[in-house]
Amino acid sequence: MNHQFEPKRTALLTIDLQNDFLHPKGAYGRAGKSSRAISALPHRVKPLADALRAKGGIHISAQFTLVPGPDGEPLIAPHLKELRPFLGKGDFAPGGFGHSLVDELAPADFTIEKVAYSAFYQTRLEYILRYLDIDTIIVGGIVTNGGVASTVRDAHLRNIHTILLSDGCAAFNQNVHDATLVSLGSITPIKSCSEILEELA
Repeated sequence: MNHQFEPKRTALLTIDLQNDFLHPKGAYGRAGKSSRAISALPHRVKPLADALRAKGGIHISAQFTLVPGPDGEPLIAPHLKELRPFLGKGDFAPGGFGHSLVDELAPADFTIEKVAYSAFYQTRLEYILRYLDIDTIIVGGIVTNGGVASTVRDAHLRNIHTILLSDGCAAFNQNVHDATLVSLGSITPIKSCSEILEELA
């Protein structure tokens, strides 16, 4: 499966590469939930973001968001609260340090707040893509089996071409990451960051 992309009609879409997930002082870092594979992503994705922009493409950052309720406690799905009991006031709140894209990749050209796995679910992502006549998204970020997989599948439903970055996304478990790449191989080309950089060169 191969899709020739035109840089000017292409967006790099990074999923959840924000401080609350990656920074030592973020929500996950404070809870001791970190992963070497995830921490390596910004450094690996940055050259690709720069190269695509130089050719007229854009970088869109989709950022997981916990909407603060009237009392400041986040509106959090019961399954997530059970999985991540350490999440509380201020975590993933819009405008906060934790919610922000990591410094290495900031600023993106567009920022999408997302409240669920998919970057398409109840967000303005599709509006931006259609408005700018973008037909291809190169997808990276975290986690491969969560936000990344859901977004790729949703793009597929909308006839938006995707290219999934094999080493530009990661999960907390390598086996889960590998299995997800296998399962998504039927709906998207999968390429490494260096392969995309070669195509852009």
